Amino acid sequence: MTALLELHRLSRSFGGVKALQEVELTVPEGLVFALIGPNGAGKTTLINVLTGLLPPSAGRAVFRGRDLTGAAPHRVTQAGIARTFQTGRLFPRLSVTENVMTGGQHRLSRSVLSGILPWPGVRQAERRLRHDALGLLRRLGIESAADQPVGTLPYGRRRLVEIARALAAGPALLLLDEPAAGLNSREATGLIELLQSLKADGISTILIEHNMGLVMRVADRIAVLNFGRKIAEGTPAEIRGNAQVLEAYLGHGYSHA
Repeated sequence: MTALLELHRLSRSFGGVKALQEVELTVPEGLVFALIGPNGAGKTTLINVLTGLLPPSAGRAVFRGRDLTGAAPHRVTQAGIARTFQTGRLFPRLSVTENVMTGGQHRLSRSVLSGILPWPGVRQAERRLRHDALGLLRRLGIESAADQPVGTLPYGRRRLVEIARALAAGPALLLLDEPAAGLNSREATGLIELLQSLKADGISTILIEHNMGLVMRVADRIAVLNFGRKIAEGTPAEIRGNAQVLEAYLGHGYSHA
């Protein structure tokens, strides 16, 4: 399969703490790729380095054959990578639709002047953004909340709004950091269905998630981090039976079909 993302000996240190240690990773196109491990294993640090929030201490990140090492966050988004955050970063006073629209702002081509003056082309582009945002809300089953201030929503629904906002960027690769946190069983099932439908649409996903039932159901491939190092990679069946993973994370009593 064609490699979408390649990480070469990617490292990140904070003083004497080695949060990432020469991580090698290849994410093929068209897969749900899960990244699991204990708290503090380096999963979110890896995503932060990949998306330009943190510079790497060493190593390279290559996306679609293009070196994105150390690129600014907006350049990473323009290249086709979008993300959610472990802790929500929505605008609570804006409506759900307006929050989702912010995810597609980089797709508007306009000068400072056209951003100030109501040129017809700008209005037309914003109408497209709104139309696309409403389509995403329908896809995630939360269109009934379109006009509500996002700060009034329960936590689980805000997580879905974050996913919709990331999808509004039109990514080829979606990075989801703990998307199932706060979701009820119905919403978690909807998340699984969404990830499967995105894969069918050709959108790849890197999923950071502690809900192992969800991971084992939806992931095509899993990599395991521990103390900043990749200790295993394989199919869900291979990871379930990996003694090192059982010792470091899943526990010897783990069993999930």
